[in-house]
Amino acid sequence: MAQQRSGKSPFPGMDPYLEQRWRDVHASLIAYTRDALQPQLPDDLVARIEENVHLDVEGAAVGQRNPDVYVVESPVPWESRSVAETSASIQPVLLEPDTDPLVERHIEIIEAGGGRVITAIEILSPWNKLDGSGTERYLHKREQYLASRTNLVEVDLVRAGKWWTMVSFYRVPEEHRTIYRVTVKRAAVGKLELYPITLRDRLPHIAVPLRKGEADVTLDLQALVEQVYRNGRYDRTDYSKPCEPPLDADERLWADELLKAAARR
Repeated sequence: MAQQRSGKSPFPGMDPYLEQRWRDVHASLIAYTRDALQPQLPDDLVARIEENVHLDVEGAAVGQRNPDVYVVESPVPWESRSVAETSASIQPVLLEPDTDPLVERHIEIIEAGGGRVITAIEILSPWNKLDGSGTERYLHKREQYLASRTNLVEVDLVRAGKWWTMVSFYRVPEEHRTIYRVTVKRAAVGKLELYPITLRDRLPHIAVPLRKGEADVTLDLQALVEQVYRNGRYDRTDYSKPCEPPLDADERLWADELLKAAARR
């Protein structure tokens, strides 16, 4: 059956198939979120995309850096070496890294002119939630934010990994342990604001806190994801294939019926 391409996902909220292209989805969602914040901020605040680059050797972290400019020194061309030089010793072979460095991007709302970070917005990736160094690094970074009295917004729209790792310090009632979630931790407030989101829900409007005494700004999460879907041409997704990571039995049956009704399966 020919797929209909309308530029709109057949799912009412988060499209679980987007997780299979998360690197592209994540980068777009970060940029669109920054753009949606800018016109809502006071004149002396700006939203910036920041990034960390993590280097790993055989799964063990060996370094982290915040890059501005990469400077690469080229080796001396073979043509410039004399015969004596090349015959005097065995020349090294240049090997590429087994994997690319992992780049993590997030958004910081900061005071203009290089001032303090008011609010950090993290859009989680599977790497943040899977067992191993990725989770440890992310939780350490989160502790640093909270220790600095920074507001922290975490958007979790991926099913891979262990969701409870992100809310391990809070008691989450069973009925609120949903497939997706957003949490807001306001500076100097002990409680955590939780937006529980099921696969069948439209994504919510999120209240993003600023400085004490200032009104929250709002992120329309559904509109942002729809923009990602539309601009990324994800209406070309092959919905005849199984979803990865797999849905549970009830959600798989519901998704199958939904996709058939939309003539996508």
